[in-house]
Amino acid sequence: MQPTVIADAESLAQPHIRVADTPGAHISARMDRLPVTRHLWMLVLLISLGGFFEIYDLIFTGYIAPGMAKSGLLQTTTHAFFGFTGIAGFIAATFAGLFIGTFFFGWLPDKYGRRSVFTISLLWYSIGSAIMAFQTTPEGVIFWRFVTGIGVGVEIITIDSYVTELVPQHMRGRAMAFNQMVMFAAAPIAAILSYWLVPVTVFGLDGWRIVVLAGSAGAVIVWFIRRAVPESPRWLAMHGKQDESERVLREIEEKVAFESGKPLPPPLPVVEQPVQRRASFGELLQPPYRSRLLMLVVFNFCQAIGYYGFANWVPTLLIGQGVTVTKSLLYSFVIAFALPIGPLLSMFYADCVQRKWLIVGGALVVIASGIAFAQMRSPVALIALGVLVSLAGQTISVCYHAYQTELFPTAVRCRASGIVYSASRAGAMMSGFIIASLLKDFGVPGVFAGITACMLAVALTIGLFGPKTNGLRLEELNH
Repeated sequence: MQPTVIADAESLAQPHIRVADTPGAHISARMDRLPVTRHLWMLVLLISLGGFFEIYDLIFTGYIAPGMAKSGLLQTTTHAFFGFTGIAGFIAATFAGLFIGTFFFGWLPDKYGRRSVFTISLLWYSIGSAIMAFQTTPEGVIFWRFVTGIGVGVEIITIDSYVTELVPQHMRGRAMAFNQMVMFAAAPIAAILSYWLVPVTVFGLDGWRIVVLAGSAGAVIVWFIRRAVPESPRWLAMHGKQDESERVLREIEEKVAFESGKPLPPPLPVVEQPVQRRASFGELLQPPYRSRLLMLVVFNFCQAIGYYGFANWVPTLLIGQGVTVTKSLLYSFVIAFALPIGPLLSMFYADCVQRKWLIVGGALVVIASGIAFAQMRSPVALIALGVLVSLAGQTISVCYHAYQTELFPTAVRCRASGIVYSASRAGAMMSGFIIASLLKDFGVPGVFAGITACMLAVALTIGLFGPKTNGLRLEELNH
């Protein structure tokens, strides 16, 4: 069924034109016609800076693990599958917190706004991470890691919806790629800080603790920078705050028009939307969202095991291939440079190639590169294949962060993203135990056999059941 197109804003005064009743329909029509200018990129940058420290926190998990094991605080492997005194327990606590944050608190940005929840969750992360850095028992570290993960979980789904709603339709793919590039610039920084600090003691503190504290302090600074970002005009209009929505959008339009040096084009035709029953979980069980929800739950669970099964275990996997602890951290630093480069490259094709096929292609590259990685001993080959796995993984990440927010309406966008993303957190939480078990029983080849199975499920799920989204307006995708 094709969406009903209503006349643009210049024709609304004509009595024969029927106007869409959906809150925010005209706001969206005005936003989707905006040309891409520096101001829009700046908004995405400021949001992304908040996410920078969330990714820093996730990425250093693997890099500080050898230091935590070396200090005797955590063990590399445990006798029990669910061992909570080892690195796997630390990783599991991270993603357990993320699961709670995404699944149970994903409704917060839909109810209280993207901007407010973005701010609170960033402060939550900073405080929780600082407390964790001073823990002296495995139980204390793992508990506060779990608490910190809750704030990170809420932050990530808020960022995805925030970026999706603040940019026009023809910019969504590139905006998300830019967002991921900025956020994942944290990866090489976390890696190099870990390379310098993990093996040493600084002012009587283990180096890994300094790595954690650096992220906590940086997030507080970014909190002040981020205050320049307005609330989403789409969210404001959806919640009946028409005057504020109009004010925010007018300011954006004025800045965009000034930077473009010419009058803005007329608003796009308004797409009439069905009346939203209620911003609730029940809404997501109605067609077409039910099938999308199930598809993305399966996808997220499998891709998380495959992605974090490599990302969080790079140093340990390299050690399993005969590389020393110090050199494994150095090689990991080189591999980590692919994390921001992947999104940078994606900016050239994210809006040109269908996102679903980029996800499928990325999964197949991870499979091929991972199998080869398991067979190699040469440092050059290990680094090259590690970079390929990272580049492919980042292509998947860029695409699905945009993809899963596009497929749900504004009223329940964060709630839906939280539910499907929580499956990713559950998969990542299990990945620590699964990878540790495979590494113990089957070595590095066994690890990549497990990653291959997960990425094959990713390719089939999205390839067979995923709708196309490139170039379509949010209202068209959710009619």
